[in-house]
Amino acid sequence: MSVFPVKLPDVGEGIAEAELISWLVAVGDRVTSESPLAEVMTDKATVEIASPVNGVVTFLHGEPGEMIAVGTEFVGIEVEGGAPAPPVVEAPIVEAPAVEAPVVEPPAVEAPVAEAVVPVTAVEDVTFQGRRPSASPAVRQRARDLGIDLHEVVGTGPDGRIVHADLDRIIGSGGQRSATHPDPHRAATDAVHVEPVRGLRRRIAERLTQSWTEIPHITYVEEIDATQLEALRAELNGRGAGRARLTLLPFLVQALVVACGEQPRLNAHYDAVNRSLSMFDAIHVGIATQTRDGLMVPVLHHAEARGLWDSAAEITRLAAAARDGTATLDELSGSTITITSLGAMGGLVTTPIINRPEVAIVGVNKMNIRPVWRDGAVVPRAMFNLSSSFDHRIVDGWDAATFVQRLKALLEMPALLFLDE
Repeated sequence: MSVFPVKLPDVGEGIAEAELISWLVAVGDRVTSESPLAEVMTDKATVEIASPVNGVVTFLHGEPGEMIAVGTEFVGIEVEGGAPAPPVVEAPIVEAPAVEAPVVEPPAVEAPVAEAVVPVTAVEDVTFQGRRPSASPAVRQRARDLGIDLHEVVGTGPDGRIVHADLDRIIGSGGQRSATHPDPHRAATDAVHVEPVRGLRRRIAERLTQSWTEIPHITYVEEIDATQLEALRAELNGRGAGRARLTLLPFLVQALVVACGEQPRLNAHYDAVNRSLSMFDAIHVGIATQTRDGLMVPVLHHAEARGLWDSAAEITRLAAAARDGTATLDELSGSTITITSLGAMGGLVTTPIINRPEVAIVGVNKMNIRPVWRDGAVVPRAMFNLSSSFDHRIVDGWDAATFVQRLKALLEMPALLFLDE
């Protein structure tokens, strides 16, 4: 018998270890070259590790939730035909939905709550008698919770991919419901349900803790009169039939481009170990997005080179990719400054946590009509607050105030956004 040991590969960015999210095979399963063996999560992405050979699985090392060092032999495969095992190489990585472990609180994009790659708390019963259903890790986790066999689901996504809407359709037709939606008439109970914090949620916990404990935050709040902006937005949306709908976010992105151009130290990464500040000419705006199971931060790359409609279309596309679990690692990496918005749920004031190693995050609070004193009279105005946090090691209070006041001026007189100075 010739057993081929599969090693955990370096899945990128020089990581030393990865968290085992779930096994996609069991001992005794027959696999072919490129059959997915396991899902693992790093600081940046959830990826599927594929088999490099044909054969039968003989051993699996590790349990979901465990950290596995890169280079560890974690799967054994008996090579078919008793042929000598090929030289040991790292297993290939199957392209899978990526998720940046976000560190923003509270985050959301002006879009419906949606899906993200989520941790797995049990080994999925998967065999390779037929083709493995195509679905994101988030959809697989939800199917487990609902007790739905993905082999019996017809996918309506691209290339037959199973999406959350397909699970919703099964639930709506009388299929099994998740245990997270108990019968409201069930008798009271003192039971306590303990679940391990794994995968995406563990990454969120770790990185939020790092950001909050390492970075001395200063939060600056200012109110914005968006009356003119809302009138312009309504007019442009009325004229933009067939184009992406303009929300507040594209205008805020345009304002960030101007403000960061004037204060490049806020469009930067701080390396505390090397005590260096990297300032970027390119402005890559992270759009903190609330999903069904956790936070994702898709990135609007090169905002400085985009117009209003282009930004709007790309934000819409990125939000959709984050929701359906198809966002790539590139689309979830490289932000230099972040926007976080809870839309209608935004409240009056928030204290957003910086998306480390960035030095600034701009938070958008709820917009509503408020009575405001203008020109000797109380008038109704469309108002919202910006709650922005800064790394006080790099950004002084004066610089933070100057930055936010510049955003305020641009948003309150949006014609300034389209002037070439």
